[in-house]
Amino acid sequence: MNWILGVIIILILLFIINNFRKKKSLLKTKNDLITNWGKQKEQDEFHFSSIEKYFKNNNQKENAFHIISDRCAIDLDINETFKIVDRTSSKIGQQFLYYKLRTIGEQDALLEFEKLVLLFEKDQNLRLKTQLELSKLNSNDSYNFEDLVTSKPIEKPKILWLIYTLTALSISCIILGIFFPVFFIFLIPILAVNMAFHYKNKWNVSNYLEGVCQLSKALNVSKKMASFQEVKHHFPNTSFIKQIEKIKLKTAFISLEKNVDNEFATAFWLISEFIKVLFNLEYLIFYSFIDSITTKREELKKMFHFIGEIDSAISNASLKASHYNLCSPKFTEDKQIKVKEIYHPLIKNCVPNDLSLKHKSLLLTGSNMSGKTTFIRSVAINSILAQTLNICFAKEYTAPFFKIYSAIRITDNLLKNTSYYLEEVLTIKKLIDVSKSKTPHLFVLDEIFKGTNTIERISGGKAILSYLNNGKNIVLVSTHDIELTDILSQENFELFHFSEQVENNKLNFDHKLKEGELKTRNAIKILELYNYPKEIIDDANNIEKITFANTAYS
Repeated sequence: MNWILGVIIILILLFIINNFRKKKSLLKTKNDLITNWGKQKEQDEFHFSSIEKYFKNNNQKENAFHIISDRCAIDLDINETFKIVDRTSSKIGQQFLYYKLRTIGEQDALLEFEKLVLLFEKDQNLRLKTQLELSKLNSNDSYNFEDLVTSKPIEKPKILWLIYTLTALSISCIILGIFFPVFFIFLIPILAVNMAFHYKNKWNVSNYLEGVCQLSKALNVSKKMASFQEVKHHFPNTSFIKQIEKIKLKTAFISLEKNVDNEFATAFWLISEFIKVLFNLEYLIFYSFIDSITTKREELKKMFHFIGEIDSAISNASLKASHYNLCSPKFTEDKQIKVKEIYHPLIKNCVPNDLSLKHKSLLLTGSNMSGKTTFIRSVAINSILAQTLNICFAKEYTAPFFKIYSAIRITDNLLKNTSYYLEEVLTIKKLIDVSKSKTPHLFVLDEIFKGTNTIERISGGKAILSYLNNGKNIVLVSTHDIELTDILSQENFELFHFSEQVENNKLNFDHKLKEGELKTRNAIKILELYNYPKEIIDDANNIEKITFANTAYS
């Protein structure tokens, strides 16, 4: 009797210790959330191959207003910008936020998202409760839930009828064996065949195992968050939770072996594995689960979006609480861009600038390293953030609701055997094709046609830029070709420039946007400052003078 009492005391102590550890861990997580509020994540927390999965795999992009292309994402450093804006607490939220950053939806959805952001900005208690739940989905394994949402289901094997037959034979042999023990002998070959099918199917099960385990966690987190009255008010329809609960038992059965982490569990697993083989339970339940996943696919997507939208909203609230100067955008039907103190989030101590364009596009000239490409990127990345997260790195931002395209980081393609110039031609052709629609577009181009000669670059560039600048489209183009300024100033392009000063044999850039065309050059001066031979500098200056004289004469 004493040993029974001892066992009970040990079990009670284990329960108390385990409960204490959970509370301690919960308190630490809560303190970390409070401490890290408004702060950027560590740089090693970004596994983009996993983060991008939902954006790349889901088919809801077809219904979006606009998708930020891979070309545009590279040109505008979307992944690096994501590292700045991402303050999510779960991996599902992180995947959804990335999808959100590259998927421009409708303005009404953006306003609804902003209401959710404001809710978490104002209510710290609700925010912490929600973050604690979301943190349960913060292991790297949680990236795998996306597989259930977007992957194509495995086709049922044609031999499923044989599995049912083998299961029926196993049951029959056991029942008959009770009365006639000889029938137990027939179980041996049946068990051997069952084992072959069981372990052959393990590969399919293992591919789904991580996602299935995360499904259970995601379901519990969703149920808890949906019970919060304020969240329920914003998401009145959470019926998808009840629908997914219907496959909870199948989910628990498939994920059973994932939880084998001690000797007692291993012993239990061996017994359960024998039973699963004998009656083909895992095989049959797995394909029944696949059927359920297929029929519940829309509900799974809704749950993914439910978790992702909440986590993204909290992330946005955290970004607003950071040290960055931010504003909410204003959208207009007019062809105009008006920004005040806009800057690029990736550049430390970035100099903010103002720009006002009405019924015109921007032709930006500037010396090397003066900041002209950075400026057009600043406007473009803020246009994306405005339309996806309703936030801008600026004091004011007013512009149309754009579809955004770029041609900045163009390189030759050795694999496709295309030259730099041909890559430019193909990239800009896409911009020309989409420019014909009535929807406002923002076209961002840097050094158009620098892969060809001066005369054709200027003539071709002028024709293309004039063509793109039609309807409500706005073009932001940077160039070294001063010749374009005279031509395009007559084609509804506003001229701006960046410049520098030479002091004590050093180039000093103020990175301030100035109206009008550039009057100075610095390429040869940079050669001189970096100690190129004097004869090279003199020769270059002489050729420049002759060229200018001939240009002026002609």
